[in-house]
Amino acid sequence: MKFIVSSEVLLKELQVIGGIINSSNTLPILDNFLFEINNESLVISASDLETTMSTSISIESKDTESIALPARILIDTLKTFAEQPLTFIKTESNTVEIIANNGKYALSYASGEDFPKIININNPSTTIINGDVLAKAINSTVFASGNDDLRPIMTGVFFQFTSENLNFVATDAHKMVKYSRLDFSADKTAEFIVPKKPLQLLKGIMVGFDHDVKIEYNDSNAQFIFGSSKITCRLIDGKYPNYEAVIPKENPNNLVIDRALFLNSVRRISIFSNKTTHQIRLKMAGTSLNISAEDFDYNNKAEERLDCEYSGEDIQIGFNSRFLIEMLNNLNSDKIQLAMSLPNRAGLITPISNNRDNEEITMLVMPVMLND
Repeated sequence: MKFIVSSEVLLKELQVIGGIINSSNTLPILDNFLFEINNESLVISASDLETTMSTSISIESKDTESIALPARILIDTLKTFAEQPLTFIKTESNTVEIIANNGKYALSYASGEDFPKIININNPSTTIINGDVLAKAINSTVFASGNDDLRPIMTGVFFQFTSENLNFVATDAHKMVKYSRLDFSADKTAEFIVPKKPLQLLKGIMVGFDHDVKIEYNDSNAQFIFGSSKITCRLIDGKYPNYEAVIPKENPNNLVIDRALFLNSVRRISIFSNKTTHQIRLKMAGTSLNISAEDFDYNNKAEERLDCEYSGEDIQIGFNSRFLIEMLNNLNSDKIQLAMSLPNRAGLITPISNNRDNEEITMLVMPVMLND
């Protein structure tokens, strides 16, 4: 076996798909990249059994073979090279020799036959979405998903496809985000829960990727195909909670405020909040918003007053400042609306239109009990 490849191109692809590989694997073969050489094409794959990513690059070769090469040592070596052609040759001493401009390096390898087979999705449904839009959908929701292994359905993002729109929902029971695209749709209704890991990987790859992504899915697996790459993952099994039921419909108390001003104020005030509850107090009356926090354990407290547009009854409500900061960070609207009904009911955060007619985003945050 022999092939020649650009060091820069190879490193770039390995660094992307290397995000799949866990720091500790139960199967040693999963510490490797699978190299499948087929004449002038090289398909590289990485897997953790639940998620697999493959990508294809051009090489110079006349061979057909598959081998598994150690991921960490390969990436660490390639990082040190300036752009140059590298020649990979399988030797009789059960190693693969890498020949560079100024040296030779020998790596042990495993048979490609030992690498887990990539899942084939049988009879899939297919939906097409723009890569940049998918990145926005993931970025707007994945932060709100949970980390509790006892409730696995909440550790991923709920994809809800209809003939009218595409919805993406995430919740951890304390906060929830629903992101909808009205300019994309599916041929038929489908619902499935995608784990966080492949979404985090996609989020980084898709930013600025202004091309179509094909999503194929059935009851147990999903596959995202883009360019010369694809990510295949097992779906989270279970029925997603009825998120529509927890969105309050009547919210007579409405605050409209500059997002950046509100975010910076919450950040400052939260420094003085209790380090366990992260509780801040919002007090709305007339055209002013009073934000305060107090840590009784250390006698720390802070208070700020901001101008705002407010309609409704005077109200005091407590929130976890970390949740507010996360949500405000993931909105890019100049102004936001916080709609409320009662101090013990969820607040709804929505962006005030930035001329994005084809998207809708709703963020729900549960209140915390105030220490009066």
